[in-house]
Amino acid sequence: MQYDYIIVGGGSAGSVLANRLSARSANQVLLCEAGQDTPHGKVPEEILDSYPGTAYLDKRFIWNELKVTTEVISHNNPDVDRPPLRKYEQARVLGGGSSINGQLANRGAPTDFDEWDARGAKGWNWDAVLPYFKKVERDMDYDGPYHGNEGRIPVRRIMPDLWNDHATATGQAFAQAGFEYLPDQNGEFKDGYFPITMSNAYERRVSAAIGYLDPGTRQRENLTITTQTRVKELLFEGNRCVGVKAMVKGQEQEFRGNEIVLSSGAIHSPAHLLRAGIGPAMALGEMGIDVRHDLPGVGQGLMDHPSVAVASFVKPHARVNDFTRRHLLVGLRYSSEMEGIPKGDMFVAVSSKSSWHAVGEQIASKIIFVNKTYSETGQVKLNSADYRDEPTVEFNLLSDQRDLDRLMDGVRRMTALHALPVLQAATSNAFPASYSDKVRQVGEVNTKNKFLTGFFAKLLDGPDALRKILMDKFILEGFTLEQLMRDDDALETFVRQAAVGVWHASCSCRMGTDADPKAVTNNAGRVRGMEGLRVVDASIFPVVPCANTNFPTLMTAEKIADAILDGA
Repeated sequence: MQYDYIIVGGGSAGSVLANRLSARSANQVLLCEAGQDTPHGKVPEEILDSYPGTAYLDKRFIWNELKVTTEVISHNNPDVDRPPLRKYEQARVLGGGSSINGQLANRGAPTDFDEWDARGAKGWNWDAVLPYFKKVERDMDYDGPYHGNEGRIPVRRIMPDLWNDHATATGQAFAQAGFEYLPDQNGEFKDGYFPITMSNAYERRVSAAIGYLDPGTRQRENLTITTQTRVKELLFEGNRCVGVKAMVKGQEQEFRGNEIVLSSGAIHSPAHLLRAGIGPAMALGEMGIDVRHDLPGVGQGLMDHPSVAVASFVKPHARVNDFTRRHLLVGLRYSSEMEGIPKGDMFVAVSSKSSWHAVGEQIASKIIFVNKTYSETGQVKLNSADYRDEPTVEFNLLSDQRDLDRLMDGVRRMTALHALPVLQAATSNAFPASYSDKVRQVGEVNTKNKFLTGFFAKLLDGPDALRKILMDKFILEGFTLEQLMRDDDALETFVRQAAVGVWHASCSCRMGTDADPKAVTNNAGRVRGMEGLRVVDASIFPVVPCANTNFPTLMTAEKIADAILDGA
């Protein structure tokens, strides 16, 4: 069978494209997803859960062999100075990141998209993208010029009168620090604290797969969804992409299409191009891959939002309450006031519990991330031409000094907040935190961890002196806040070692003009120099916006779906 469109990747972008392109009955559309299906009535409870802390750790839903480096790679002596590999929980399930993420539903700053346009993605300024953000959403709380009310993804907030005592105390601390309360995070973009917007209705996640691949859409005769289908090769006739070769539940199959759309995310979309011989010629030659098209920007410029956290013990009365399983209720957007950097360049997500287990319910954190990121030297490279080998992923998160400086400043700010009486009434034993391999191991959902954390949690709820001893011995990882506040060198060391991304991989196949040698696609996602091939996902962002990337990805897919249907 000849398809009009073959979409490689059933994540947020792929789900949108499958819905919109198949809405025109003349189009035959095939959606290929490497992970499992999530059909209506059979969505795993871990995905539906309003608390996302188990889904993203579940081995059924992620690429289990994917590891990355986050610290800057030293090119002087890379073999000796190479930083450690970290696991990176990239989704492998229908709905992609929207099936396992924190369900945060924000957009970014208007200046982000004006910068996209200025960098060569013409037609992607704020005024041009706002209608597509509105098209995505069904806001359950607000209407007006910033909001959509008819989209497929519900957006809502848990208002302050329903916050747990930890979130309430944190909001009060933000107010005492001089920040304005903003009832609507997705209204006017300015500094303040607010109820976090989320893609969630009636205490259930609504992923892109749930919202866009609903039962009615799945009944379309012109839409085929094949899951457990890993695309191993793009097929070409000359410089035209004409299909894919895939392993479908272990059996090799070929699918032919008029247009192939890569929507596999900012790590796997460039890997598909590189294996097809589309990318930097020298790097391809080193892998023994014939160069189909020398395109230097493929895999280059990878970005994420670098983050660290200041955590604390939460007193029993202030912990997550029975009203909601949500742990992220309040956020803060603030300006570093660093010269030349736009307002709202920093973000703090307040987590009232850190994991599913008993100790996680006792530990809250303020996750500080650089909203407006300047580190753009990350890259995705192949380890081999074999599709089964995960690529090398180097984020180089703090390659720009401004990002390092602002994270250090953020730690100072959040440490100062913990000295306020209103926060001391709800928390104690504040400490610098990192998402280390030890934290990941304890976070795995199993009987052993449930038992061990249950026992340890009882001890932590005991006398203050015992808690301090236990936290110093088993929870702290090398530094105390007191050390960091009096020693800038120690603070820098902590930030460099602890900084991780927040699963916002993007920008590795950037949109741009033909005059930009690093641009991979045009402003409609078409791969430069090729025919019948597009990329539509977060990898085509010219720069990562000041936001969690799920809604910008949904917006991008909506906008390019319109461009495709209009013949662009």
